[in-house]
Amino acid sequence: MRSLILALVPLSVGGCAAGPPPEQPLPRSAALATRLAPAVRVLDSLITTEQLAPGAVLAVTVGGERLVHGTGRLGLDDATIPDGGTLYDMASLTKVIALTTLAMMAVDEGRLNLDTPVAEYLPDFARGLGPKRDVLVRDLLLHDSGLPAHRRLWEETVVRNGAILRSVTSDLHAAPGREMVYSDLGAITLMAILEQLYHTRIDRLFDDRLAKPLGMVRSRFLPPGSWRRAIAPTEQDPWRGRMLHGEVHDENASRLGGVSGHAGLFSTADDLLKFVEWAKAAARREVTSPAAPSGFQSWTVTQDHPAGSSRGLGWDTPSGRSSSGTLMSALSFGHTGFTGTSIWIDPTRDIAIVLLTNRVHPTRNTPNFSLVRAAVADAVIRALWPDAEPREVAPRSR
Repeated sequence: MRSLILALVPLSVGGCAAGPPPEQPLPRSAALATRLAPAVRVLDSLITTEQLAPGAVLAVTVGGERLVHGTGRLGLDDATIPDGGTLYDMASLTKVIALTTLAMMAVDEGRLNLDTPVAEYLPDFARGLGPKRDVLVRDLLLHDSGLPAHRRLWEETVVRNGAILRSVTSDLHAAPGREMVYSDLGAITLMAILEQLYHTRIDRLFDDRLAKPLGMVRSRFLPPGSWRRAIAPTEQDPWRGRMLHGEVHDENASRLGGVSGHAGLFSTADDLLKFVEWAKAAARREVTSPAAPSGFQSWTVTQDHPAGSSRGLGWDTPSGRSSSGTLMSALSFGHTGFTGTSIWIDPTRDIAIVLLTNRVHPTRNTPNFSLVRAAVADAVIRALWPDAEPREVAPRSR
């Protein structure tokens, strides 16, 4: 195990930057699959030898070339090798692929203002305890709103609207801007704002405004039963009393009818390559089709805010023992999902790395999984750029 997990060192990156520097050229002396063979061997060993997840799919896009590699098996009772068409529960990747992107679009259209108090969009928000009238939309994206990380909504209500109302009216545990607490309740609150602005549920917004334009034909909330054979199972869930297969793993998202801003999306590596290529081009200020929101790049860099964290607006950036590894640049951006998913995009090298697993199958108790994403990311970068140096250690702007 130790020989396969690459050592990670504490890292930190600075605040906002004007834009990515010119990309480092990628040698093209061999096919991408050949160059990435060492990284593929690392992933294969972590999955099939160390058995840190039943199966995985690695997808890399760099300089216009792609690689998709599946390893392991779909589930304990299904020896099918996953591939680019296998659907995985995205978990919190929903927050960036759907929620953050839709929020960007709303800002671009003038419907949403990041510096407007949340209570102006959702008057019920002010009902909770604490200085909730001071919480801005921006704070929801930065996870420094003061809202708690979580509450057991599935035990408190039986309907979607009830779960949303309980999220929106939650008491603050801290004053806004004081600290970064990664909050699913904040994501649900932002979803409620968007659904009110557009008078449309977030699954339909995602399908109409992003999935269809990008051709993400196998990405959706509430996948139909006919897709079940292509979906990787997740957990034997004690609350629902069954193995989850094609229904959202997150309990709160389930209580919201499988449709939420914090979790609920299912997708494939093939579809996510379309999304990350679009996002990578947008971050590099290239022309994209469909057109990306005009301020896309400003959302993906570390923000200078009082809580002083690695968060961009919705997105995360590398810091400390990051899931991005040690070699992706300080201007990289990405996110992870509890089920074992991640995407990381490095616009300076024109590369994006997608890793999909169902590490929660048959149980979420997989303590050794935490460094898998970083090990794979470092292996990919090292395979393509053998002389890559770890990111510089720099003080976090506060």
